[in-house]
Amino acid sequence: MSVVGVDFGTLNTVIAVARNRGVDVITNEVSNRATPSLVGFGPKSRYLGEPAKTQEISNLKNTVSSLKRLAGRSISDPDVQIEQQYVSAPLVDVNGQVGAEVTYLGKKEKFSATQLTAMFLSKIKQTTQNELKLPVSDLVISVPAWFTDTQRRSLLDAAEIAGLKLLRVMNDTTAAALGYGITKLDLPSGDEKPRRVAFVDIGHADYSCSIVEFKKGELSVKSTAYDRHFGGRDFNLALVNHFQKEFKGKYRIDITTNPKAMVRVEAAAEKLKKILSANQQAPMNIESLMNDVDVTAMITRQEFEALVDPLLSRVTVPLEQALAEAKLNKEDIDVIELVGGCTRVPAIKERIQAFFGKQLSFTLNQDEAVARGCAFSCAILSPVFKVRDFSVLDIVNYPIEFSWEKDVDIPDEDTSLTVFNKGNVLPSTKILTFYRKQPFDLEARYANPEDLPGKMSPFIGRFSVKGVKADPKTEFMICKLKARVNIHGVLNVESGYYVEDQEVEEEIKDEKKDEGDKKDPDAMETDDKKGDEKPKTRKVKKQVRKGDLPIVAGTTSLDESTKNALTEKEAAMVMEDKLVADTEEKKNELETYIYDLRNKLDDQYADFASEEEKDKLRAKLTESEDWLYEDGEDATKAVYIAKMDEIRAMAGPITQRYFDKVEADRQALQAKLDAEAAAKKAAEEEARKAAEAEKGEAPKDEEMTDAEAPKAETEEAQS
Repeated sequence: MSVVGVDFGTLNTVIAVARNRGVDVITNEVSNRATPSLVGFGPKSRYLGEPAKTQEISNLKNTVSSLKRLAGRSISDPDVQIEQQYVSAPLVDVNGQVGAEVTYLGKKEKFSATQLTAMFLSKIKQTTQNELKLPVSDLVISVPAWFTDTQRRSLLDAAEIAGLKLLRVMNDTTAAALGYGITKLDLPSGDEKPRRVAFVDIGHADYSCSIVEFKKGELSVKSTAYDRHFGGRDFNLALVNHFQKEFKGKYRIDITTNPKAMVRVEAAAEKLKKILSANQQAPMNIESLMNDVDVTAMITRQEFEALVDPLLSRVTVPLEQALAEAKLNKEDIDVIELVGGCTRVPAIKERIQAFFGKQLSFTLNQDEAVARGCAFSCAILSPVFKVRDFSVLDIVNYPIEFSWEKDVDIPDEDTSLTVFNKGNVLPSTKILTFYRKQPFDLEARYANPEDLPGKMSPFIGRFSVKGVKADPKTEFMICKLKARVNIHGVLNVESGYYVEDQEVEEEIKDEKKDEGDKKDPDAMETDDKKGDEKPKTRKVKKQVRKGDLPIVAGTTSLDESTKNALTEKEAAMVMEDKLVADTEEKKNELETYIYDLRNKLDDQYADFASEEEKDKLRAKLTESEDWLYEDGEDATKAVYIAKMDEIRAMAGPITQRYFDKVEADRQALQAKLDAEAAAKKAAEEEARKAAEAEKGEAPKDEEMTDAEAPKAETEEAQS
């Protein structure tokens, strides 16, 4: 069993695993500690992670990014329109959910955001398994705190399609807070004032700030505020727009008309931004950007900060909101911990430091803190790992209300109720009570739709309560429903049951008697009969559980049949990818074997083949090479293996003679070494005997003398 934490980012994804009494961030197939969050499609297979990044510029229309930010959205969502400027593949509607239309295996295909995320998670699973040499199933994955129920369910479905079990969908800043707290040995305990830490996480696309209180063995999130459209890519875009205008005037080229040029300028802007974090100025040079024009430009940090000033003016807004919701002042914050790649921008650090008026802390790895926190969470939740207990109390970020139809027999009944308020502890359970005569439905939705990201539907789920019938005595049934916002931040009505009012006897405590018991123990008792009195009781009504009520839930999660079909489709695509990879491997093996054998014919095998044999084999190699680069460019795995076997069969007698000679030489050498070793040993033995003779000692290996023999026999007899 493995313990895995995944920081699922907009740009890159980081994987951490618990092992060797700690947490390690693992590297992918090209030894990078972060894997690009990309999915690409080609004529033969998919490209996931690093391979998708490699072919991105040459295959823009079939490469999908921003997977996390598309999850659980609809095509009409204004946020999706914002994402389209960052996603090169065309976004389309797929059964009510946003997806991408791409060309895969030579034909047009539409994949939903959930499917695309599942594909990428399959890659994460494979990368982790290759590193750990173990099967991977359980993991904890991070999401922004502003994710709604629909978005979280989409991620849970995607994980299931990829054959993974999510132990927790965890908020980014909460994961960073866990990674911070679990390693600290100096946290306050008991009645001491808790340590208050502000976690500021600015990534590639969004910005979150959480105020967290720490005590020994626990953390409690007090508030989380965010800016969903503030991150590294917005800074990149400001640079791209600046250079687009500059190149238009200087070189008379418009990069907006050329998608490949746009992507190349954006990649250069990303590098330039990083250089400006450490230097006062940075150059940009791109060869043959478009129309065979080479471009060059220079920008200073001051010019860059002027370009992004509208963004910088928004830096303090989430900080103010987080403090206000936590009902705290700046002075109440003990530590300001920064994570996320974008917090390296000097201007951002300066604004945050000026806001709090104290030094910033960078004790966590800015790129890996969230993944490490997720791995710690997975270790806590996993039964196979022993970790120091650490309680994590998160909060509900959007208020949730339930509504239902008015019952005709209860005319003054309210038909809606806010059950989970913003800031309620998560996970959290509430019991709802209804008086009903027949089955009924209730609907869960977000109470303030205007707070949701984009134009997301406030609908969470519809729950039908079955098996309700009137009680003959009371004319209605008392129904109890257990509503829970679980560890993932997802709402469910988990169970339902009905109760009956029953009269039960309950003992009444005699307060006077209790007071009498406290009197002087030496005082004389005047009435011995008091001890024989029966305790007083009274009849009280109590609700007793009588049976369960079935609940049919309709949520935004995929139904089982759809999920199973998508799981099968994903498994088939994984096998297709594997077959293509294996075929490519066999093709490369054949090519390498042809070159290798041709070289050996003139070198190692030169003395073991006649000129006729060499000519025949060379002709076969040339024929195979020509086939490989023409008709054999697109052959199957079996054909490559067959071609290799043909060459091996022809080269067999030559290689056999070579190996026979090598083996004969090896045996001759071994015999020579054995003879030398035996001669050396004999010489050493002779020298030892000669040395002992000089000392006048009898050799140790001679037989016993006659004088000693009887003694030995006597001892044997006595024994």
